[in-house]
Amino acid sequence: MLQLLRCNLSVWDSDEPVPRAELLKGVAGAHGLLCLLSDKIDAEVLDAAGPNLKVISTLSVGFDHLAIDEIKKRGIRVGYTPDVLTDATAELTVALLLATCRRLPEGVEEVKNGGWSTWKPLWLCGYGLSGSTVGVIGLGRIGLAIARRLKPFGVKRLLYTGRQPKPQAQEIDGEYVPLDTLVRGSDFVVVSCSLTPDTQGLCDKTFFSKMKKTSIFINTSRGAVVNQEDLFGALSSGQIAAAGLDVTTPEPLPTDHPLLTLKNCVVLPHIGSATYSTRGVMSELTANNLLAGLTGSEMPSELKL
Repeated sequence: MLQLLRCNLSVWDSDEPVPRAELLKGVAGAHGLLCLLSDKIDAEVLDAAGPNLKVISTLSVGFDHLAIDEIKKRGIRVGYTPDVLTDATAELTVALLLATCRRLPEGVEEVKNGGWSTWKPLWLCGYGLSGSTVGVIGLGRIGLAIARRLKPFGVKRLLYTGRQPKPQAQEIDGEYVPLDTLVRGSDFVVVSCSLTPDTQGLCDKTFFSKMKKTSIFINTSRGAVVNQEDLFGALSSGQIAAAGLDVTTPEPLPTDHPLLTLKNCVVLPHIGSATYSTRGVMSELTANNLLAGLTGSEMPSELKL
């Protein structure tokens, strides 16, 4: 990325998020800003940057860390990285679903702690995809890629919901249904929607109460889509069988969080796009978006505000 950005740079040289004070200081007078999901770009940051700021390029497909209304008001262009992380996130989602429904982390732990003794008929039994009904909330790029990968496992029905039916759902024999129908009828519920005012806290106590007791809940979208207290209640009471999360609120999740006490909850540290090739392509795209914004050229991937 740095090889592409042959201009006057102010760089935070650490994998850890830039402290707020350093961000406010470093952005002063900048013409362009390259940021991460962990950087909250709000009115305070925009004010600190001043009128020179022409472009913000984020190393992410999500943009809920950006104050979009403020950015739009100031005429600042925004670049982001859709598409390039679709396959990696879809693969991770399927891996998380399988690890959760087949209780793989529990199995690994039993091997390590000496719990593996002799063969037992129902020991560590989980749930399979063959003949199941899978519901996908949000059949966008990533949702469709997840569905494509799940179909060969012998899924019988694939339900999806969203703002409107998607023509591309035909290729995976997807059935467009109301959210209530999807939640009640699915053996596996996979959340792959954007975080919006409509989806914030969507998966709450009422949502989980409609799911089957044998169903599996998977979220690789954004943590705030889920009410985690309600999810804990559903898991601990046996209202649903298990859950797998790659996103939480907050991130990182505190090590003493109640969800981490449950054997039927698999939590990953937001690694959906974490392959070497994907992160490399994301970095290059982010740099090219920034350069295009600085020169007034067409961005490879511009968020339409």
